[in-house]
Amino acid sequence: MAVSGDPPADEQTGRRTVLLTGATGYVGGRLLRRLQDHPDLRLRCMTRRPEALADHLGPETELVRGDALDAPSLTRAMRGVHTAYYLIHSMGTIGDFEALDRAAASNFAAAARQAGIARIIYLGGLGDGNDLSRHLASRQAVGELLRGSGVPVVEFRASIVIGSGSASYETVRALVETLPVLITPRWAETAAQPIAVEDVLDYLVAALDFRGGAIFEVGGSERVSYTEIMREYARQRGLRRRLVAVPLLSPGASRLMLGLLTPVHGRVAGAMVESLRNETVVNTSHAVRTFAVRPRGLSESIARALVNEDREFAQTRWSDSFAPGQPLRWSGLASGRRLVTSRAVHVDRPPECAFEPVQRIGGETGWYANNRFWTLRGLLDTLRGGVGLRRGRRDQVDLRIGDTVDFWRVERVEKDRLLRLAAEMKIPGRLWLQFEVGPDHNGGAHIRQTTVFDPAGCVGLAYWYLLCPVHHVVFSRMLRGVARAIQAVPSPAGTG
Repeated sequence: MAVSGDPPADEQTGRRTVLLTGATGYVGGRLLRRLQDHPDLRLRCMTRRPEALADHLGPETELVRGDALDAPSLTRAMRGVHTAYYLIHSMGTIGDFEALDRAAASNFAAAARQAGIARIIYLGGLGDGNDLSRHLASRQAVGELLRGSGVPVVEFRASIVIGSGSASYETVRALVETLPVLITPRWAETAAQPIAVEDVLDYLVAALDFRGGAIFEVGGSERVSYTEIMREYARQRGLRRRLVAVPLLSPGASRLMLGLLTPVHGRVAGAMVESLRNETVVNTSHAVRTFAVRPRGLSESIARALVNEDREFAQTRWSDSFAPGQPLRWSGLASGRRLVTSRAVHVDRPPECAFEPVQRIGGETGWYANNRFWTLRGLLDTLRGGVGLRRGRRDQVDLRIGDTVDFWRVERVEKDRLLRLAAEMKIPGRLWLQFEVGPDHNGGAHIRQTTVFDPAGCVGLAYWYLLCPVHHVVFSRMLRGVARAIQAVPSPAGTG
């Protein structure tokens, strides 16, 4: 990560300088990864909280502190910039979000004009007519203010974005995952054209080579209702859900329901409910004719969102996410739709010694504690038609990806560092058990044990919370047993 100062001129670097705002947000964070891989750009990120981005930037990416509501800070951020991405909105903030949106856009437009920026790329929202919700009307008003600067603006107006982290998608997911019976108000039949976040990113990157300004309506390949979105999500997650239409359900009751059942903040939920009455469909083919992007349909968009979330979650290093020894609630912390519990211990053995007992877990070695519990659990799994404990291990020392360990399977293994097991027992959801081993500052090692549960709807949630006390005891004792086994391993000669 470079420290921001006066950027080299484009003729010196041979690359355009691009300013990205909103990089700590949902779309901006994903766009950041794309732009950092672009060979023809010098990327600069502007944020109010540089510390939130510092660990996500490449070595050549500049970072500048700035705020669209603080006009003087924009001057430095825009110096030498060719193209600026405007991905700022105020809906989740305290106060009048419409007034804040207008003030931020006005400041940004004036600074862009003064800096001689060649292009602004902006992501707004679809919607037609004079009866737009406050949220959608504000998004389109921002586009007008940016265009008023005289700087060419490429504005993409999008429908609901499908991807983990999108407010609309998270609302749909929370409702479907939580409720076996969904009371659907009138807005559930409103037409939308959901678009995968990858397709939105493709459009935003493609706009770098578009000359001039224009408004593009973008959406997926299908027009569907919110009811259809919920049904498709339930189908792909293997959840049985009954949808009961209640046309007279008031907006106030809808807001209350969303506020209680979804992770979306109350103010955001209220604005979203108001917006859901507006159709967000594409009326022109201008975007498809101009760019080589061919958006996915609803089914593929949801499938991609689920796969991408699994991949991003699998890449999480829990040793980095939690401070060593940091206690968590016995019932775990929510991360997306998953529930996470994590605990750590320290041993005075080097990491290579510490990992040896970890990789021997299961089979003849057992689970280092409560082996009668695991035997009973295996018997119950066998009676339910599951694999039970009868599979054991291929080898008592060596582990490879794909190996079975009783009723677990090795999903990932890194020598002397990491072991991740995926449960194959009969449970209402998906469960992972992970061990990470690393050096500590005292010359020993720390071992972090993490369990991750992806519940299958309300039955999975009930299973998790009912058995939390048991799991807490079992996995805590397992980790202490692993630590005792590590302490029994002789240290290599010369290590103490």
